[in-house]
Amino acid sequence: MSKNPYSPWLATISGIKQEAVGERPIKTFKLVLEDEEIRNNFSFIPGQCIMVSLFGTGECFFAISSSPTQKEYIEVSVLKLGKVTTELHQYEPGDSVGLRGPYGNHFNVKEWEGKNLLFIGGGIGQAPLRSIINFALDKREKYANLDIIYGARSTNDLCYKEEFAELGKRDDVNIHLSIDVEEEGWNEYVGFVPDNLKRLNPTPDNTIAITCGPPIMIKYVIQNLEDLGFEDDQIFTTLEMRMKCGIGICGRCNIGNLYVCKDGPVFSYGQLRNLEGDM
Repeated sequence: MSKNPYSPWLATISGIKQEAVGERPIKTFKLVLEDEEIRNNFSFIPGQCIMVSLFGTGECFFAISSSPTQKEYIEVSVLKLGKVTTELHQYEPGDSVGLRGPYGNHFNVKEWEGKNLLFIGGGIGQAPLRSIINFALDKREKYANLDIIYGARSTNDLCYKEEFAELGKRDDVNIHLSIDVEEEGWNEYVGFVPDNLKRLNPTPDNTIAITCGPPIMIKYVIQNLEDLGFEDDQIFTTLEMRMKCGIGICGRCNIGNLYVCKDGPVFSYGQLRNLEGDM
């Protein structure tokens, strides 16, 4: 990183994919750092974030949604919501943005080797999970069972549909999709993600559960995981949406005595249990 921690590198948008077309559309942006030396030296671990700058508009934090095993580019999946993300959704391949990072801690991919990984995502919350899912798939021999539970309000709001269709053809990963309200032609589970989790009844034995999504979803997912026998140190989530400056200067991302940018964004439930009121 340059001496000025707020100074971004230039990156080119090399590709854009429309992921969801609901009320709040989601697009995945493929970013290529323009400086070859910086590009070759850039590295991260699943769970870490980057700051994307739109010159003249502002900047916004995003979890990196691609796997570090993919070296040619970095991907972020963006929900169209505020000023910066609405502007970014107007960008096209070939346009330039600023990029700085990576920031924050990460999922314990090394410590979790040999364990079952249970991913529970909702909506845009699947983005940070996508990074570790693809990492685990690329290092498949290092992990035991892989189960993915993912849902959204409707089929229009589901992300990564084509990727899930391809994963569904594999016999070494289990995919469990859902939508909140029944639709014609939908043959998978209808209901909320926490209910689908309870229905599937996964074992806590040798299992790590990683969840991300709307706060209300996470609340009931954790509640159901506890009912299933998962311990605090078996449950992890990421709070990257709370990150601000990324380097612990602004002090606006604290929850209790923790700073999301310095202590997170990845936390075990054991770390967050006594801070729920501040979340």
